[in-house]
Amino acid sequence: MSAAALEVCGLSAGYGQTRIIEDVSFAVPAGGRLAVLGRNGVGKTTLFATIAGQTTRYGGAVTMDGADITGLEGSGRALGGLGYVPQSRSIFKSLSVEENLFVGLKGRSKDAIEEGYAMFPRLKERRRNLGSQLSGGEQQMLSIARALLGQPTVLLLDEPLEGLAPVICDELMIAFAQLASTRAMTILLVEQRIKAALEFAEKVIILERGRIAWTGTPVELAQHPDTVERLLGVGH
Repeated sequence: MSAAALEVCGLSAGYGQTRIIEDVSFAVPAGGRLAVLGRNGVGKTTLFATIAGQTTRYGGAVTMDGADITGLEGSGRALGGLGYVPQSRSIFKSLSVEENLFVGLKGRSKDAIEEGYAMFPRLKERRRNLGSQLSGGEQQMLSIARALLGQPTVLLLDEPLEGLAPVICDELMIAFAQLASTRAMTILLVEQRIKAALEFAEKVIILERGRIAWTGTPVELAQHPDTVERLLGVGH
């Protein structure tokens, strides 16, 4: 397995007749790490959902390793190597932890679920529990583990740290960085914990009102505290 490059060109999308993102373009090289930042409601989640094929697209294109996936349904994009961990922790609450993980294997041997348990030992302890019986943090662990078991070449993480203990957050970010550094996975991250996002990313884009308002490296962003304050609402 090797990571895939992702390119978004002129993407405009939303829900029904409501446009949320307009003319968004960026590229992430294979194995790259991109953080997508912005205040609440600026279109970050819609951007990821659109890349995953789950919104109404009005224009633009999405390619993976040069192959146009714009016309594919979400299931087709997933089979093509696109992994998506939504903010909503999209798990099957009526299935057990183990059954949820089996769903994520995409044809791999059932023994591969041990990879998920190795990342989150708590899931192995709760493997017979239903998704509905898990805490919010455990549901997030399950959602992430299920996505990783599918061995995606591009992984979209929409606020993966939400609801997790700080020590788990640190471990997760280290694991994500290792995955990207081995070029096994290209990772795009939406995260409200700005410090963690900037430590992880090689490149940053900031959205405002559905458009890219700033793009650059974490180092460059640190040199512009006024931009951080204006677009993110936090001090340097």
